[in-house]
Amino acid sequence: MTPRTVDLKSRRARRGASLWLALGFVAALAILSFVHPTTHAQRTTAAATDSRPRRVNTTQQQQPRPTPAPTPAPQLQTPPVHATPTPAASPSADGQDPGQEVDPDEIVKIDTSLVNLNVRVIDRANRPVNDVKQDEFKVFEDGVPQQIFSFTRAEVPISYGLVVDNSGSMKTQLEKVIDATRTIIDQNKTGDETFLQRFVSSDEISILQDFTANKEDLFDAMDKMHTEGGQTAVLDAVYLAAEHVGQHKKGDPLNDKRRRALILVTDGEDRSSYYKQAQLFDFLRENDVQIYVIGFVNELETERGIIRKSSKDKAVNLLNKLATETGGRAFYPTSLTELPAIADEITRDLRTQYVVSYSPTNKRRDGTFRKVNVRIEDAGKRDKRIAITRPGYTAPRGGGDSAAPAAPARTSSTSSKQP
Repeated sequence: MTPRTVDLKSRRARRGASLWLALGFVAALAILSFVHPTTHAQRTTAAATDSRPRRVNTTQQQQPRPTPAPTPAPQLQTPPVHATPTPAASPSADGQDPGQEVDPDEIVKIDTSLVNLNVRVIDRANRPVNDVKQDEFKVFEDGVPQQIFSFTRAEVPISYGLVVDNSGSMKTQLEKVIDATRTIIDQNKTGDETFLQRFVSSDEISILQDFTANKEDLFDAMDKMHTEGGQTAVLDAVYLAAEHVGQHKKGDPLNDKRRRALILVTDGEDRSSYYKQAQLFDFLRENDVQIYVIGFVNELETERGIIRKSSKDKAVNLLNKLATETGGRAFYPTSLTELPAIADEITRDLRTQYVVSYSPTNKRRDGTFRKVNVRIEDAGKRDKRIAITRPGYTAPRGGGDSAAPAAPARTSSTSSKQP
């Protein structure tokens, strides 16, 4: 073997040893890295110099989603009430102090068993009939004849609310609406009280002027009317207004016979109400409030499909039902010239109705709905006379029998002027 061959083998051996030494060093570093991981400070420094976007850790435990709060019922916004001093009590005609305590041994009898019906009588031409006698009225409850306890035709003061649509869909008709309300207010007589309510959406229902007999105050309040966008809430507006007028002077024996009514001025297009129709009409059945409607529906959409009703049809159906279920009437003017005549008819209907009272033979306090029907006996060759009253009333609950049905009778109407 030559010296050159020995030198070549020696160099190859040294290179192999160096290679194995390098591999061993790398392996040792890897082991040390596993045994001694990078410190938090080192990782933070490295991350600070690395600007690459990183995926968000999605394995963290997710917090439960909060349960959404239920939609609150709409509230009627009322103007501030200014306190008025209470007048001092004055002696009565017999010289006794009206605040004097009642003798505990004295028996006081209060008849609370009567159901009062406001009845309007018309002929076939929808003209009012004002000469019906008591013995010509026949009252039936659930088909059972009832004995009439009292009968009056006296003109009584009216407490009513003007409920006016101020939604965007009424923008082109607001001037007509204001003219209609002014015409109605002009018909007020001594003792009448009116409140003015505007509405848009469920959270925008407010009383511009509470009950007052002052026409100028009502006219001034109408200056605050303006249209604005929002999901029109006709059902909510009627619900809150019926609640407001129904509680006005309720329980006051001098004013409890006062006729209560609402005059709704709208295009009848309900878009988003908190209360459903079933809830509203259940509520109306328990409250003696008549609803008269002035519907400006002619600018609503009139064509839809075979299955879906048009906006105008839906509005007319709703407004007619409001009038029918409460013993009122619905009017659909096409021009301003019709408004004075409509106002005359509404106020005349409210003032000239008969009040028929009876004590029901069914004394159960079971909360059921009692159907009421009033008929007028034929009077020879006279035209047929039609009695319009609510379809019934809801009996109170409380268990057992009682001679005191708390809810007043409900009326219905079969006459509506179609557009």
